[in-house]
Amino acid sequence: MNSVSRVQSTSSSRKLDLLNHVDYRLCETEEEREEVYRLRYRAYLNDGIIEPRTDRRLTDHFDTEPNSWTFAVYFEGELASSLRISVATPEMPSTPSVQVFGDVLEPFLAQGKIIVDPTRFVADPFRARKMPELPYFTLRLAYVACEFFSADLGTAAVRAEHQAFYRRVFMHEVLGSPRIYPQLDKPFSLMAVDFKALREKVFQRYPIFRSTLFERRMLFGRNAGPQPAVVTLSEPARSHVSIAPNG
Repeated sequence: MNSVSRVQSTSSSRKLDLLNHVDYRLCETEEEREEVYRLRYRAYLNDGIIEPRTDRRLTDHFDTEPNSWTFAVYFEGELASSLRISVATPEMPSTPSVQVFGDVLEPFLAQGKIIVDPTRFVADPFRARKMPELPYFTLRLAYVACEFFSADLGTAAVRAEHQAFYRRVFMHEVLGSPRIYPQLDKPFSLMAVDFKALREKVFQRYPIFRSTLFERRMLFGRNAGPQPAVVTLSEPARSHVSIAPNG
């Protein structure tokens, strides 16, 4: 094993060890949601993405849509980060990124594709500085969702300075130039990955993104929202989507 492989192996082992201390909680009560809304405010204000607000919280109608799941991510019992997962289907197409990048994503939906759209990725500023693995643990939810819903396309709303991370880790490509999302003051580009084509490459490099059928059902198997085509990691990928609507 060369030095690069040893470093990657050590890093993967550390992430897997730390993952044992991570707890994903679906926010279903008002109290749980409010805690996340306040975290969003602190994180976005710290990053200069929003101006100060008197209510010190950030929410929108997607938080309560039946095709959205808002998660709080706890590390060793303390709230560390949050991510909202929205799923766009031809029957239920409305998600944050479809709203902002409709000209880019609606052609995929017209082809019958399923899009997993993670947004509102925020982290506690103190935890983010102390724990470089936190983005991996938080964004892992997107891969769990892609697997559960048998997604064709996994998207990400990404600021310019973070694009390299999404390319390296998730093999995302830029689909849409920077635009402003509602309530935010800085532009985000639309990035996406052909999930079925590239998931195994990502899993091989980052084993922590793998999930069990039990975990996927526990996180996303509620009665509301779109009914998924549940697949397991052992099943072969179906025909996958090209990163071009008319391809």
